[in-house]
Amino acid sequence: MKAEKLDKMPQDKVDRRTNLLENILQAIGETPMVRLGKLAGHLPSCLWAKVEFMNPAGSVKDRMAVYIIDKAEREGKLRPGGTIVENTSGNTGAAVAMVAAARGYRAIFTMPDKMSSEKVNTLKAFGAKVVVTPTNVPADSPESYYETAKRIARETPNSFYLNQYHNEDNIQAHYRSTGPEIWEQTGGKIDCLIAGIGTGGTLSGSGRFLKEKNPDIKIVAVDPEGSVFFSHFKTGKLSEPNPYKVEGIGEDMLTKAMDFSVVDDMVQVNDKESFLMARRLTTEEGIFAGGSSGSAVAGALKFLAKNQGFKCPVTILPDSGTRYMSKVYNDEWMQDNGFLQPRTRLGTVADLLRGRDLEVVTCVGEDRVVDAVEKMKTHSISQLVVVDGNEQVGVVTESDLLRHMMAAAENVLKPIGSIPIRPAHTVGLDTSLASISEAFSMDNKHIAVVVADGRVKAVISKIDLIEYLAYKFRD
Repeated sequence: MKAEKLDKMPQDKVDRRTNLLENILQAIGETPMVRLGKLAGHLPSCLWAKVEFMNPAGSVKDRMAVYIIDKAEREGKLRPGGTIVENTSGNTGAAVAMVAAARGYRAIFTMPDKMSSEKVNTLKAFGAKVVVTPTNVPADSPESYYETAKRIARETPNSFYLNQYHNEDNIQAHYRSTGPEIWEQTGGKIDCLIAGIGTGGTLSGSGRFLKEKNPDIKIVAVDPEGSVFFSHFKTGKLSEPNPYKVEGIGEDMLTKAMDFSVVDDMVQVNDKESFLMARRLTTEEGIFAGGSSGSAVAGALKFLAKNQGFKCPVTILPDSGTRYMSKVYNDEWMQDNGFLQPRTRLGTVADLLRGRDLEVVTCVGEDRVVDAVEKMKTHSISQLVVVDGNEQVGVVTESDLLRHMMAAAENVLKPIGSIPIRPAHTVGLDTSLASISEAFSMDNKHIAVVVADGRVKAVISKIDLIEYLAYKFRD
């Protein structure tokens, strides 16, 4: 993307590459930059996103993996037939597994158990071995994925431990590729880089290069709540790490691949902000992004809302949503973890009852069948709620009464309690109308009895639901 095209994006992608590559690793890098016109449309500045999940193994980690492995080969640290060992949250593993497959190495990865099943299966698809370790243990615990990887490397002959968290070459990979690309794509106009930090290599390397080009460029790190980076940057002290669910960003320890000297500011985001922003990237921008991409954009928008003098800010989207279908893009998982409210487009029981007469016609077990028939006739209803004091017992319908009376004429004078009473479909004020509709159609229910504070408040029939929906959607 040339500098003159920053102010106006073409409708169609130009300069389609038709390169013939010797192998898949040559496709790493030269990822596009996309303007987030909808999510950042309210800001006086644009916001550009570098779409790193368009690397061949699906993330920004491809750059670091091939750079470190290339250097290890040159220095004789990785020899033919060798085994690459690494601790990973998933993306580095996929990148390293791709390189290993292309060059004929074995690969063994350790991974915390909080990572998505898609990530584990991706590594296995490349032919790698995956060792899953506990998440909630200290970094120096023998059970942690860091220490487990080190042990495997020590015990495996002809192995190379990549060590992404404490490897200066992690920084160098982005100093030599990501940073220069951002500078070139913006024509040197970039004035702020805002990106998430996990190992820290992406932001440190890119930031170091950009600062050398223009010391006035602001470098802003995005850290999830629960990570230790934010407190260290702001206070110089390490906070106690706490569990969080967003993957591939933040840490429970300081890393040597994180160069705080290039960071001008840092913002925090939480899991909910990250996941909802990732979903908005997909539905509003058409960018199928992962949770840490949501973190980066949420952090960028939060920072730019308070610092509005920038004209060409850039953020980085580390990976895509394909590795989070069982989590971020699974409504049930999101709801179970409190990040997404159940969808109630049809409304709730409270919505249907709003403004309605809540008088409920009931009977007790001692009432005669003839009395129940009279109540149904008077109130033009086809069913009665049977109660015992304040508590509902069940429901009796006109079909039940007819069947009972046809069996014997004297049954007309017998108490309702002598008739088999149907269990009531009991609901609360916050019950979704969608679930009631499903019960009416699938479970052959006739009415729904609304109970609140231990009392029967209302009765909803099929016609009540039909009338409500007809008025709700008549326009």
